[in-house]
Amino acid sequence: MTQSPKIACRNVWKVFGQDPKGFLASHGGAPTAEQLREHHYVCAVRDVSFDVFPGEILIVMGLSGSGKSTLIRALSRLNDPTAGEILLDGQDLLRVSASELVELRRHKMGMVFQHFGLLPHRNVIDNIAFPLEIRGTARGEREARALEMLKLVGLEGRETHFPRELSGGQQQRVGIARSLAVGPDIWFLDEPFSALDPLIRREMQDEFVRLQTILKKTIVFITHDFDEAVRLGDRIAIMNEGRIVQIASAEEMISNPVNDYVRQFTRHAPRHRVISVGAIASPAIATGAATAIRASTKLEDAAAMVLSSDADFSVTDADNRAIGSINRAMMIAALYPASQP
Repeated sequence: MTQSPKIACRNVWKVFGQDPKGFLASHGGAPTAEQLREHHYVCAVRDVSFDVFPGEILIVMGLSGSGKSTLIRALSRLNDPTAGEILLDGQDLLRVSASELVELRRHKMGMVFQHFGLLPHRNVIDNIAFPLEIRGTARGEREARALEMLKLVGLEGRETHFPRELSGGQQQRVGIARSLAVGPDIWFLDEPFSALDPLIRREMQDEFVRLQTILKKTIVFITHDFDEAVRLGDRIAIMNEGRIVQIASAEEMISNPVNDYVRQFTRHAPRHRVISVGAIASPAIATGAATAIRASTKLEDAAAMVLSSDADFSVTDADNRAIGSINRAMMIAALYPASQP
């Protein structure tokens, strides 16, 4: 059975101007870039469609001004889209009432942004419990839940600290704990680690991976860092001028970029950690190969052996059946594509 998406985005537009809905309608719902400029409209999200499946992490990337933050705010209806559909478990967010939207945010959505937004006059436990207080949860219950979330993000013993007494990484952990306190099905994160120092950022990425193995949330995560996208995402969506130009796994995107924009975007990606041997293998079966390499092996784990030998290596699938071959020249071409003619 085909799995139903948790989030389904269908032909979503976000246009800024005097009468964006009327403008879209008068241009058949699909104005050109020239028509937008001519009539002084700005299109931040342009005819975007995609699915996010239960437990999946979809990373959305793009240069500044590409529309990625506007898109995630449209998904949560912090900004209302101009046109299109956004379905959460099949329910169209654009058709729900204001009170229904509040309930969805209180019970199904968690949000974490670059700026932590902690309340400076409240201590850690009260910051984490704040959304439960807004929901009307009894004090004892919300504090117990907040303590549970505090333990989950590794901040036990700091219950009574105030935000000013915490490091940047600790403040972000409080923000994460607060967003998880309501037990959301869906998690929206907009560059949550970009303001952190590199070492703390790496630590928070590790923490995020750990939390996801426990919680298995459906996540849309905005970042401008391809290394971060590779570490955290199941799939990556690249945006340019409001459009999604490619959605794929990191390996597929690096191996088969759809255009020069994606190619440039992924040019400095850690190919050795992303691409597998099977992705670069020749379909020709190596006869008499003494050593076999599993197709799923990443290049970084096979490079030393392949580069130190003139031999052909057999590439095998999960059932140890030969499906192709690889040699030193192919490994060099995959690791250093810019050096190829």
